[in-house]
Amino acid sequence: MICFPNAKINLGLHVVSRRPDGYHNLETIFYPVGLKDALEIVPGASSNEYRLFQTGIPVEGTAEENLVIRALRLISAAKQIPPVDIHLLKKIPTGAGLGGGSSDAAFMLRLLNDTFALGYTHNDLLRLATQLGADCSFFIKNRSSFATGTGDVLEPVTVDLSGYFILLVKPDIAVSTKEAYAMITPRQPEVSLKEIVQKPVSEWKEWMKNDFEVPVFKKYPEICVIKQQMYDLGAVYAAMSGSGSAVFGVFDQEPEWQPLFSRYFVWAGSAEQSHEK
Repeated sequence: MICFPNAKINLGLHVVSRRPDGYHNLETIFYPVGLKDALEIVPGASSNEYRLFQTGIPVEGTAEENLVIRALRLISAAKQIPPVDIHLLKKIPTGAGLGGGSSDAAFMLRLLNDTFALGYTHNDLLRLATQLGADCSFFIKNRSSFATGTGDVLEPVTVDLSGYFILLVKPDIAVSTKEAYAMITPRQPEVSLKEIVQKPVSEWKEWMKNDFEVPVFKKYPEICVIKQQMYDLGAVYAAMSGSGSAVFGVFDQEPEWQPLFSRYFVWAGSAEQSHEK
């Protein structure tokens, strides 16, 4: 069985406070986009518990550190899973703020549940996903959401980007989440993103913020330049996603982006939520 884990962008992000456990409370708007990996599991051709075949964009670390395998381990601790061969084609860049690893993990939970008829409910999958990472539970729902806590407390939010076009650009820079948080001072927002996202998209530029942009742009000016280039191309709204380094622009129609971004990773497509549920 095969599935296609999609990426997300953060339309805005506020780092609200530091928690006693060392993590941070935040508020953000998650929005799914059509950039996708491919994930397939088939009956194992050996007696090994699993074999992981990873192609596409390289992923650092061992197989055991891969979130797909961590998802398998989490399930197999409670359920009997036969040997499987796992094929992961990576198209979502890492270190980009796009949630690619979290998406792979969440889709792996769903894939195992469906393939082996494990009987997990939607809420069961949400509980399991939270154990794998703060963003993982979003990909179980996979709908635009207002997120609080560490990003794991979700509520639906209506975001109408029908008719808009998204241009996503990632430079050859990887910003670690730990590094990004170390550069930021938490603050209470004057206006919640939950309110701001209900304003017309044309007003987001004046209201919507990503708190990571100031310190990340200072350390990596190239990312800031890309955001300005989005506006120069006519973006209605542009921002860095999550802790970076990917930047997205929301456009009325597809711009002529090739001359500016030919040396970067680029994904371009409809802003409508046409991803897999």
